[in-house]
This record gives sequence, C-alpha cells and structure tokens, in this order.
Amino acid sequence: MRVIDKLEMIKKHINEACKQSNRNPEEINIIAVTKYVSSDRAKEAIEAGIQDLGENRDEGLLNKWETLGDKPFWHFIGTLQSRKVKNIIDKVSYIHSLDRLSLAKEINKRADKPISCFVQVNVSGEESKHGLLPEDTVDFIEKLEQFENIRVIGLMTMAPHIEDETLLRNCFRKLKLLQKEVENLHLESAPCHELSMGMSNDYKIAIEEGATYIRIGTALVGGE
Repeated sequence: MRVIDKLEMIKKHINEACKQSNRNPEEINIIAVTKYVSSDRAKEAIEAGIQDLGENRDEGLLNKWETLGDKPFWHFIGTLQSRKVKNIIDKVSYIHSLDRLSLAKEINKRADKPISCFVQVNVSGEESKHGLLPEDTVDFIEKLEQFENIRVIGLMTMAPHIEDETLLRNCFRKLKLLQKEVENLHLESAPCHELSMGMSNDYKIAIEEGATYIRIGTALVGGE
C-alpha cells in the first residue's frame, strides 16, 4: 500500500481519537519511523506530506541523510551511546532518549545550539526498556539546568507491547501526570509541554491520553 493511503487512514484514526478526547488534531505530530525501510520509502513518506522522520541508529540516520538531507526534521528515537553523539548531533532536530547525565554532557559539548530533547521514562518498569524511573525524573531534569544546549521539551516512554487497553492507558496517564509536574516547575531549560508516546499498535490510545508526538513505523511506512 502506498504511504499516502496509509497516512490518510492514520489521520482518520487521529481525528477519531481527538474527537473522543476533545482534542485538536493539529496538536498531533506524526513521526514516520523509517528504521526498517529504504531511503526511497522514506522519501515517499516526505512526498506524502510527512515532515518528521525517526531513526534509532546513527548508521541508519546517516545513510538516509545522504539521500534526503535536511528535507525532513530528523528525530533520534533509539538508545544513544555517548560516543556516537558526535555522528548525528548536527543533523537531528530532536532526541527522544535522554536518560543519563553522561549523555546530556556529551550532547551539550557537541551541540552548537540548544537541542530539543525528550527525557525517556520507563513508566512500565520493564527491565528490557531503557529510561529513568518515574520517581527519579524530576530530580534528573532539574540537574539538566546546568547544560545550556539541552532543552527538555517533553517526556517519552515506550508502553508494553500488549493488547490490554487498561494497562496501556495507565502507562500513558502516568507519563502525562509526570509531564504536567515538570511543566509546572516552570524551568527555563525544561518547558516540557510535549509527550512522545504511542506507536503503530497503540497510538490511538496514546492520543486519547495526551500524546503530542506519535512514532509510527509499520502502520505508515511498512509493507514496501
């Protein structure tokens, strides 16, 4: 199926979720996760109207950058090793996986301007997932004030890959509450207005619970 047809279906679902939760669909930013597809498929997403592409490895981002350049806004959505920051820092607009001070220090050192970051939170508590524990998040964000090139625009989480809607909603609601807690601190370095949560299997639920950035791979660019 063409990306443009998949996008039309996703936008329909976004509108339904926004109607259900009394939200404005314009608040929702779609990130096409292109890590498993070719540069041609990523280009098709751009031509369909997608402005944001997400990659989880520096090699994948650099390969697609050679073809697509800065046409899209690039989001680094995977675990980022400090030693690889230098490879991508001048190409990304957003980093979704800030979860330790050593990484913040490296981003701050390598960047020549403030980088929009999401702090990754392991709301589900799964050992297989990266991210801060919810109870450690506020203290971590306050410590980031020392870094002039770190701007915390929001929080990110990955929900469990399950079909239990109650558990999914609980996960997303916890992140929303934490986001509001940080937002209410009114930190200049951490406005924290955004929520990066929801993927192909659960983005409608995530939107109903407050997501502003959804990361969609299979449902949008899969099936070349």
